Amino acid sequence: MEHSTPWEFSDDRGRLAVAGDRPVRIVAYIQAGATLWDHGIRPVGLFGSQHDGAAPDPAKSGELPLTEIPYLGSGGSLHPDTVLEAEPDLVVAVTYDGEQVYGLEQKTALELEAHVPVATVAVGPGRSLAEVRERFAALAGSLGRGEPLSSARELDAAEDALRQATGGAVRPRVVALSPGGPERVHLARPGAWPDLRALAEHGVGLVEPAAGSGANWSTVGWAEAAAMAPDIVLMDVRANAARPEELRADEHWRALEARARLLPWNPEAPCSRRAHTRFFTLVADTVRASAAESP
Repeated sequence: MEHSTPWEFSDDRGRLAVAGDRPVRIVAYIQAGATLWDHGIRPVGLFGSQHDGAAPDPAKSGELPLTEIPYLGSGGSLHPDTVLEAEPDLVVAVTYDGEQVYGLEQKTALELEAHVPVATVAVGPGRSLAEVRERFAALAGSLGRGEPLSSARELDAAEDALRQATGGAVRPRVVALSPGGPERVHLARPGAWPDLRALAEHGVGLVEPAAGSGANWSTVGWAEAAAMAPDIVLMDVRANAARPEELRADEHWRALEARARLLPWNPEAPCSRRAHTRFFTLVADTVRASAAESP
């Protein structure tokens, strides 16, 4: 009689997630689920964060088939019983601080962990983009799946293209932001975001907002954002961010929109080679086009 090998994974809170068999029914935070999908793993349920609503945020979902995978809820409205009804044998989430399970209320996380293993991957400021990607790859590998070998070559090529695009005489000014509405905007501090740090390491000229409170964001008016004179704006496309059409009553936004190229930016994009290849390629193409237009 064959005996299955117990499954275990040491997560980024320093906890060991353990199961008698390799988990196959996985409920995931939507960003984690989109990442697992790129590794060939199909979640049986998804959940959002306190910033999300009753429907999944398509910006966070990568290539997940949202019409086919149940969305169980988000934030405080997500009840442990709803997750357990999906009969998961593993819950996968992210953590920003190495302690909290992001997207779950603390009491919900504790109740779930009494019934099912919970594994988190750290995606916060202490991790490089490559480290986040490799941790998800390690988790997927422990579940018996992985990205195709070709994806590594494609990512290398995209990184090379980005370095070449940023290596010219003209380096466009790049600002990453999340619109809060016509009165205010959250400017990203590049060092706080693994994907922005990766862009900077490849030569992208990210502009640092003024010092102040807020570890991840500097919240200012649109006049301050326009004064940074960006050539390229990486603009948060998550559902909780305001859309360009909501901002056009403000003259400073109109000036910024007229001057800069707007690129979609998702601070919670899937953490896979496939997704990062797309992101680096998009930024490289835009930097090259912007530099070519400079006087």
